[in-house]
Amino acid sequence: MIESVQLRQRGAYDFESHYDNLCAMQDSCPLPAVKAHLAQGVLDINGDRVRVNDWAPILNTIKINKSLEFIAVRSYYTPPSEENEKKALIEKRKMPSIRSKEITYRLCKALKECLSCTPNLACLELQGLPLRERDLQTLIKGLAKNETLNHLSVEFCRIGDGGLEVLCKGIKNQTSISSINLTGCSLSWKGADALAKVIKHQAMKRHNEAWRDSLRYRKPDLDRMPGIRRITINNNPMLGDQGAGLLAEALKDDLWLKALDLQSCGISTEGARQLLTVLKYNTTIVALDVRRNPLIDRDVVHSIMEQLMINCNGQDTEYKWIKADEGLDSA
Repeated sequence: MIESVQLRQRGAYDFESHYDNLCAMQDSCPLPAVKAHLAQGVLDINGDRVRVNDWAPILNTIKINKSLEFIAVRSYYTPPSEENEKKALIEKRKMPSIRSKEITYRLCKALKECLSCTPNLACLELQGLPLRERDLQTLIKGLAKNETLNHLSVEFCRIGDGGLEVLCKGIKNQTSISSINLTGCSLSWKGADALAKVIKHQAMKRHNEAWRDSLRYRKPDLDRMPGIRRITINNNPMLGDQGAGLLAEALKDDLWLKALDLQSCGISTEGARQLLTVLKYNTTIVALDVRRNPLIDRDVVHSIMEQLMINCNGQDTEYKWIKADEGLDSA
């Protein structure tokens, strides 16, 4: 049975009824976890608990949806080590379907379609998924057409430097995204370089916009200009001082990035000093988190904290500090 055009049009603004109809068409039961928070405009599911056959109704409903404000698909599965081959083979058979190339690709295709048509989606979180380059290439096609997304997270997706370079192509010209979370993505200094280029690219566009405003005798409103305001790169221990230096260099001429989270990124005193130097004349930054980097001298950490207090005049800001153990391994 093929769904009618009328059914699809109604389903775009009623996720639950459309999902129920698609489940009925394939003679399967709707999953309570999928429907749990739909009334709040939220779809937040643990992909490890969704079987292969149950994905089709979910993905086909995401594809046309125009009402959800928040979509999250998460995986907490830990792949077995290769040491015990027999055990690894057994575990592989139990591997959740969300870990397969086919399902992650179908998910990204559905998200691409949703991003292209939604007037409401503000937050997209993909956590612990084995996103491959093909998946990311598909996803950025949707990002290029989207005007509503504020926050993008690929936390613990292990996309690596190559995957981040692909993602950066999709976000560098994206004006609505204000925060991006790259925690635990297996990034090195090369990934930091890709992010530095995005910061510089967006800074140049904002400078041009500010200059145009000045020509019209307007005072540029920096806080209302679009672009990324927070970058979270926690738990990327290969980033190191070289990565910190590249980000510091990019921030020298930037007046818009407000928060940079670098917990547990393999930074030593040398890298922290480069960041501290930038803070002294870039007063826009109000949160620069270098905790859980044991190679940084405590005095340098204190100096960074003092400079941040000066930058924000000792007042609370909207850019809150992420807890040191939030979504991360304890230090």
